[in-house]
Amino acid sequence: MLNELLILPINSMQNEVNTKINGLFLQIKTFNLAKKLKEIPKSDRPREKLKRKGVHALSNQELLMIILGRGISGIDVRSLANTILKEVEKDPENVNIERLESIKGIGLAKASQILASFEFAKRYLIKEGIRIQRAEDVLKLVEDIRNKKQEYFITFTLNGASNLIERRTVFIGTVTESIIHPREIFADAITDRASGIIFVHNHPMDNPQPSNVDITITKRLCEVAKLLGIEVIDHIIISKDDFFSFQSEGLLNKKEN
Repeated sequence: MLNELLILPINSMQNEVNTKINGLFLQIKTFNLAKKLKEIPKSDRPREKLKRKGVHALSNQELLMIILGRGISGIDVRSLANTILKEVEKDPENVNIERLESIKGIGLAKASQILASFEFAKRYLIKEGIRIQRAEDVLKLVEDIRNKKQEYFITFTLNGASNLIERRTVFIGTVTESIIHPREIFADAITDRASGIIFVHNHPMDNPQPSNVDITITKRLCEVAKLLGIEVIDHIIISKDDFFSFQSEGLLNKKEN
């Protein structure tokens, strides 16, 4: 009887100790997960990075972090985004509600949020079917700058199949050697993982023939592109009624006199 009376308090104390230890471990785990996000410099957190550098500078994981908004109890948003990304990359063409809901922490609400974002991108943002194989294909995409009073310098990034990734207006103003900096032009091409790039700018004076500055700039950009492993497919100069193609005229690799 005495032994039984002693065992009961001991067991009760042991259970209480175990409960406190488990609670402590949970607090430590939660603290460590939260700390991971706090350790990211504020300027490099996804939303701040997007505002500072633009959406194209974000990794796939960072894009998912913004879509998710926050993590769940016990799983921070970065870890959750990484888990989702791994699942999506297994078969990106067949992402559905069932696959997303199979991930711990993803319910119907978050799964729907992710799928809706993917579908929106497909409908409005992805340049499906736009393939560029010659200068005439580019001209259809730059009709808006033919009559501009200022010079516009535009880049088109392409994938290995010559499909358009993105069109960007890099500079507005007089195109001179001092403002056309390779760093600004190729930063986005690198982010796009582009295989090729096309340059386009307009001549408001209705003469598409390249100036000495145009030729010098093109040569400089080709040299940088070669170092980066990106092919310069063409540099096209357009005027109100005509155009000039460096590729067609065999000037892309021509050395200056």
